[in-house]
Amino acid sequence: MTRRSVHGEGTGVNNTPQNGGHPGDNPTPKEDPEAPHGKVELKKKVTLLRGISIIIGTIIGAGIFISPKGILKNSGSVGMSLVVWIACGVLSLFGALSYAELGTSIKKSGGHYTYILEAFGPQMAFIRLWADLIAIRPAGLAVISLAFGQYILEPIFMPCGVPEIAIKLATSIGLTSVMYLNSMSTSWTNRIQIFLTFSKLLAIAIIIVPGLYMLFKGETKNFENAFEVSNIKLTGLPLAFYSGMYAYAGWFYLNFVTEEVENPEKTVPLAICISMAIVTSCYVLTNVAYYTVMSAEELLASQAVAVTFAEKMMGNFSVAVPVFVALSCFGSMNGCLFAFSRIFYVASREGHLPEVLSMIHVRRHTPLAAVIILYPMTVFQLFVGDIYSLLNFMSFLRWLFIGVAVLGLIYMRYTRPDMPRPFKVPLFIPAIFSFTCFFMVFLSLYSDPINTGIGFAISLTGIPAYYIFIVFDRRPKWLQNGLDSFNRSVQIILEVIPAEH
Repeated sequence: MTRRSVHGEGTGVNNTPQNGGHPGDNPTPKEDPEAPHGKVELKKKVTLLRGISIIIGTIIGAGIFISPKGILKNSGSVGMSLVVWIACGVLSLFGALSYAELGTSIKKSGGHYTYILEAFGPQMAFIRLWADLIAIRPAGLAVISLAFGQYILEPIFMPCGVPEIAIKLATSIGLTSVMYLNSMSTSWTNRIQIFLTFSKLLAIAIIIVPGLYMLFKGETKNFENAFEVSNIKLTGLPLAFYSGMYAYAGWFYLNFVTEEVENPEKTVPLAICISMAIVTSCYVLTNVAYYTVMSAEELLASQAVAVTFAEKMMGNFSVAVPVFVALSCFGSMNGCLFAFSRIFYVASREGHLPEVLSMIHVRRHTPLAAVIILYPMTVFQLFVGDIYSLLNFMSFLRWLFIGVAVLGLIYMRYTRPDMPRPFKVPLFIPAIFSFTCFFMVFLSLYSDPINTGIGFAISLTGIPAYYIFIVFDRRPKWLQNGLDSFNRSVQIILEVIPAEH
């Protein structure tokens, strides 16, 4: 991995010596009549509407349509499950507000990685990045992609099951199309994200409206004794919260692309607050609609809750539900990839990843290498790895690092009091949220010590990796030359150059 002496050094498109290169090493791109004019950099193309669509489009995946039953099973009653949905929405809003402060005071892309880097230094940030790169991001993307593959094929194979190999092929096609879209154009990525966000809100409206109509007609028998004390399981409540927080995860994605947001001081807090209000309302009302039509027992027995709901309410129209779920998953894949690529772009700029990952396509103005890096790893895990067990290892790490980032906000209030903070939250908000995150990590250790231990072990491999790749950068000359020529080859093939600042 190459280290850079000057961070973010820009060279334009001329053949200039660059980090030990030689004249003639870099390609001179041909003039493209359709090329965007101006500096080669990531443009500020994320408006308020696009910001909202990134957050909503990524939070609402397949979960609310398939399995909102983890909360019901662990809370023990209908009323208590609705309380947990609302409480998780409020707690997620606390986290989102903390990130709004971080995003407006540290105007760099990269989300958790950047905030941990600013607060606690490069070693802690690299461990987060390492866990992201080798496991969390590819596994997360693979799981959403598999759900897309499953539901896009379901109407074709009904009433039979979908063959495993067909799911994986459809998943690969979906994944390839998302990668292509993100590589080609930031504007089109955002436009399609807005369309997909509206389509998933339409799908939720198709569930909420008939459900509430039945409720107002007096269909309330499933809500009788909703808070029956004998059913409430206090021991299960923390697990119910864990499921709920997982369902809301995604409110931090706009912070991964802060540098591309127009007027971030206003846009980031506004987009976060509007998105969280919409998502919390959608989640709670969707569950009310489910409970109006189905009893708690029916809901727990269902394989895909939205399909069962549609069969009861709409008859043959229920065939459309899997299509909506597939579109919802595609929106999550698109939003995730758009955000993930920016983490690798920023980490490369900081010297933590190969330099080519922070380069931008000369005409498309997209971080092409940073988008592509996830593709082979995700496809590999799709066909080879046991993704779900990997997610069990890693899901608690997500909360650990988010907790650390929010703790960094409190820490920087004291270590950097003069830092400009256009948006400032009361300290009790990050304090409550970071406590919630660490409580969830403790809960993982308590309920599943083996998987959690393996997850910790995977992330701790980041410490030797940090010293091997970053600290001890006196490599043998042949290795350094090999890395440099690899960087230049990739640069020529992908037509990417360092961003101008």
